Parts: sequence; C-alpha cells; structure tokens
Amino acid sequence: MKRLTALLLCFALPALVIGAESGYKVDYDGGSLPGIKPGDDIRVEIGQQIRFSRDKHELASIPANAITEISYGQDVHRRVGAAVAVGLVTLGAGALLALAKSKKHFIGLTWDDAGKKGGMAFQVDKKEYRGVLAGLEGVTGKKSVDSAAMSVKN
Repeated sequence: MKRLTALLLCFALPALVIGAESGYKVDYDGGSLPGIKPGDDIRVEIGQQIRFSRDKHELASIPANAITEISYGQDVHRRVGAAVAVGLVTLGAGALLALAKSKKHFIGLTWDDAGKKGGMAFQVDKKEYRGVLAGLEGVTGKKSVDSAAMSVKN
C-alpha cells in the first residue's frame, strides 16, 4: 500500500507543478496597455521578456533590455472605515483598529522598445513585491527608484 501511494505521488506532484500558473498576480493601476482598465487582475511573468497577460491572453511582451526605469512606492493609510464599523460593536477593538495602518505596494515600469515608448503601474501583494522587484532588477540590470511621492490612485 505504501509503495502504491509513493508511486501515485511521484506522478501526481509533477503534473500539479506543470499545471500551475507562472508569474505573479498583480492589479493593473494604469498605463499604456490597451484594452485593460485600472483595477483589472493581470499576471506578470519575468524573464528575458516581461510578459503581461490576463485570462491566459497575452496583453504585452516587453524585452527586459527595453525597460528604462523601475519605480517603487507605497500608499499608506489608516483603516478608519473598518475602525468605525468595529467600534459600533466593541469600542476598545475599534480604537485599536483605528491605530492600524494598511500599505499598498506599487511598482511602475517605463520602457522604450525601438521607439515604442510606454509605461504602467501595478499593485503587488505585500508578500510578493520584494520578489517582483528583485526579478525585474535582475533581468533588466536597473536599480528600482523608491518614489515616495508616487501617488497612484484607483
């Protein structure tokens, strides 16, 4: 029985890995990609080509050497709405929640691909933004610019 289970796992795990999607899920926040609007979920695949796709349809493919700038910024705000809602039920928990901050992590790209210039900004999950930045910096050879003044709004 143990051998059968081990044999099934040997074949099942590689099939699961092959079927998994590659890249990072991000929220498009604005830029020059056609046919997509702010707030849409897209995937970013980082390699010698930076590929942007939605629903397995490629939106754009930009050569890594065409990237001219990588910028990073945060939008930090307090959770006032949630604090008021919780405060209606329990005053102490609402006061504590009012002190909590929420951060959104944004990455911006600009490119010039043989005269075809463009740019975009996207929001990355807090667990993945470091990996996305490191990947982009690695394939492009450019260092990201921390733009504290980057004000991207949905």
